[in-house]
Amino acid sequence: MLIPPEIDLTKNKTFSARGRHNLVTVENLRTPDAANDDLFHSEEMDILIRNIKAAREAGCGVTLFYGAHVIKCGLSRYLIRLIEDGFVTHLASNGAGSIHDFELAYLGGTSEHVPTAIEDGSFGMWEETGAWMNEAIAEGYARGLGYGASLVDYVDRRPDRFPYRDDCVFYRAYKLGVPATYHVTIGTDIIHQHPKADFAAIGGASGRDFKAFCHAITTLDPRGVHMNVGSAVTGAEVFLKALSIARNQGRMLKNITTANFDIIPLGDYRSDVGKDTYEYYYRPRKNVINRPASLGGTGLYICGNHLETLPSLLRGLTEEA
Repeated sequence: MLIPPEIDLTKNKTFSARGRHNLVTVENLRTPDAANDDLFHSEEMDILIRNIKAAREAGCGVTLFYGAHVIKCGLSRYLIRLIEDGFVTHLASNGAGSIHDFELAYLGGTSEHVPTAIEDGSFGMWEETGAWMNEAIAEGYARGLGYGASLVDYVDRRPDRFPYRDDCVFYRAYKLGVPATYHVTIGTDIIHQHPKADFAAIGGASGRDFKAFCHAITTLDPRGVHMNVGSAVTGAEVFLKALSIARNQGRMLKNITTANFDIIPLGDYRSDVGKDTYEYYYRPRKNVINRPASLGGTGLYICGNHLETLPSLLRGLTEEA
């Protein structure tokens, strides 16, 4: 059998993130402000707000999968408020979502300038981020924890190292009793470049998180809500598999509400599209909006900038709560 040659990651040079220029900092995070958060209006948003309130009143789950750009938009505190106010019962993201959150917790900043860093091979080669996150995942996995819980445990046991943890979404979520799970693709995240990367632990811990996410999807029965906020690939694919598992085990979720948040114009997003159009290949249209509602329920598209849609969602939920 041919065994392909492998590169030796221990030869990678890492650099301290201290003093790095960050595009997002705790100083420029947006803070929920009722006076300025009524920015976006649509019929779909009104329906979503009503259905989230009804779901929580009925004791049904409300799950939210977000792309890392939500953190890079400075909206961490909005996710935290949605959890604090009881509107979200399970939070999920991809690997990058965990990294930006982790960096904010210890460094107070995240989001390096990629165009220049990729030119000299320094992109993503941050010693603290790579070493500490890989250490956290390996330690937690060995103790039976999933990816998100491993990070929380690591941060919780080292408060001096993480002075900005109150703005860390996964930390605050777990402290408030809400799971935060992370769904990783090997090779997509900067911590996979680090010499200490343990891919068995990364995959195993993320696998545990997938099972936790699947359980959360079963709590949407009979009329809960799932939101996919800016995750065009991972969120859409993970949700569809979790939905299939839930139905396979007897939770049919016929009357759920699903909502996809993004900026791509889709026109009549409930209509059939052919393979000759680009819309066909936009996974959330089928996997989040249309297919889950084939047995009933409601699929919605919230088309707008996260800087407007998430604040308006929180405002609508809290106005009469």
